[in-house]
Amino acid sequence: MSPLNTVAEAGQRDLGHVRRLVVKIGSALLTADGRGLDRQAMRHWVDQLAALQKQSIQVILVSSGAVAEGVARMNLGSRPEDTAALQACAAIGQMGLVQAWADCFMEHGLQTAQILLTHDDLKNRQRYLNARQTLRTLADWLVIPVINENDTVTTEEIRFGDNDTLAALVANLVEADVLIILTDQEGMFDRDPRNDPEARLFHEVRAMDEQLLSMAGGGGLLGRGGMLTKVRAARLAARSGAATLIASGRQSGVLARLMCGERLGTLFVPDEEPLVARKQWLAAHLQHAGQLVLDDGAVRAVREQGRSLLPVGVCAVQGDFQAGEVVACLDKQGNRVAVGMINYDADMARNMMGMSSERIRDALGYQDHPEMIHRDNLVVDAR
Repeated sequence: MSPLNTVAEAGQRDLGHVRRLVVKIGSALLTADGRGLDRQAMRHWVDQLAALQKQSIQVILVSSGAVAEGVARMNLGSRPEDTAALQACAAIGQMGLVQAWADCFMEHGLQTAQILLTHDDLKNRQRYLNARQTLRTLADWLVIPVINENDTVTTEEIRFGDNDTLAALVANLVEADVLIILTDQEGMFDRDPRNDPEARLFHEVRAMDEQLLSMAGGGGLLGRGGMLTKVRAARLAARSGAATLIASGRQSGVLARLMCGERLGTLFVPDEEPLVARKQWLAAHLQHAGQLVLDDGAVRAVREQGRSLLPVGVCAVQGDFQAGEVVACLDKQGNRVAVGMINYDADMARNMMGMSSERIRDALGYQDHPEMIHRDNLVVDAR
């Protein structure tokens, strides 16, 4: 029997503990498959979100749709492929998107706040903390944050890649209890239901189950993310202990029904303890300042024994980084083992690699830190 098929298919989910909720709604739902913003559908979701907010559940909304709305406003017919046109569409569409959300929430007497993020905002420790504090203040004021990627200024090198990933990192940022991803699919299936009518819907799975990645399919025409990005998002959210629900946004009263425990969609259950705040920040890094290649002994020490990375276990240093930056740790086959905040710059790391602490002191005359990366600043890769 597949390890995915280990949870009972009946009964209600226990979501009574939820106090902070991140909800992501995709482009296909928001724009009626590309025909401009579907304000009737938006009001339907806002009715439910407002009801949750009034039950003392802090609600944070991650909204796609800016590019698709810009495409519709400009009557382009299809999503552009070149970066300049995509960013122009994002700029045009974001105006209508945020105003539509504000109007809908105002009908319930709720204020909204627009927040546009880039990956650099979460990579930089100070900006990460600033964003975290701003979101907490908005929550205290009972304001609904409406978050989107800042598509107008991002490039392929620094973008999140899709709003599923952004939503998961926001869930990490605010320490949400649950992430809900509303899509045009009913949830996670063992096969693509668009091609196979016998495909089976999983009601509950372990977020870190490796089989999910191979089962997930590709994306649609409007959005960048498909089921694979949603599975990866669930894995990212699980790093901070958040469960993820993937469900169809086309179902009537979907948010209210999910929060009442009805078994709609797929629940991705985290199977690890939440990481401390610093490690959440480290895990959120999608780009790294450099790479360290570890020998087999160091890989075992870091991955299986939870130890710090010592210079003696490093056999190659790649990149030009400074002390305090985040680097990736790879095994000899190039597989990522961990990410961490390094104690030395690249030149010093090259001088120290492969050396024991005694040899380092003899060769350099000093040693600021015995560890290349301390275990408190090291996050083992769970992918």
